[in-house]
Amino acid sequence: MDWRDQGIVLNTRKHGETSVILEMFTESHGRHAGVVRGGISRKMTPILQPGGQLDVTWRARLEEHIGSFTVEPVRSRAAALSDRMALAGLNAVTALLAFCLPDREPHPALYARTMPLLDLLGQNDLWPLAYLRWELALLEEMGFGLDLGACAVTGATEGLTHVSPRSGRAVSRAGAGEWADRLLPLPQVLLGQGDAPDCEIVTAFATTGYFLTEKLAPELGHKPLPEARGRFVDLFTRRAAGR
Repeated sequence: MDWRDQGIVLNTRKHGETSVILEMFTESHGRHAGVVRGGISRKMTPILQPGGQLDVTWRARLEEHIGSFTVEPVRSRAAALSDRMALAGLNAVTALLAFCLPDREPHPALYARTMPLLDLLGQNDLWPLAYLRWELALLEEMGFGLDLGACAVTGATEGLTHVSPRSGRAVSRAGAGEWADRLLPLPQVLLGQGDAPDCEIVTAFATTGYFLTEKLAPELGHKPLPEARGRFVDLFTRRAAGR
């Protein structure tokens, strides 16, 4: 059994004395792991950094085996390691992918959204909004997409101000009524409207975070959401507040 593909490094963990188990998000084979012989060497360690893009060949005697990777670097994103915001964002993306994606199940649409997001690493004026849109795409891909086109109560397409925590549908101010304090905020940035100020993005992260934590995570066995996501959001929130 063998195949060749390109993908994004999610993480590595030591295996034996000199090897690592490499976990990739590949374009055609989804989240996939394999052993890299000599993966802890000085030559290989820089290549296997999270976020890096690799051309990989996977081989195994049987399909159900973990198999082994041979790798060739395509693109390094090591520059992100020197920027605190970029590094936090990179860690959030790779941790969420490793957390959410089923083993060996292709998700080409999400892969296509992830590559340009990682290409923006280091552009801290663009990254938070791009990352927010990526979280929305991740929720959609995992079956928990938000339906923000019209009010769930009145059907109105204007004046949308809230999101139902139960259904993920938009609710207008008029539709919310006395239930407003039980609903999640719907900042204009989630509707693709307005100038997307940092304060709105912070509010939007609270809303997407609710669905990641309260809807998606329980479907994955009640595992806690990766801390890397919270660290990135906290860092951005402090920046938005001028701290």
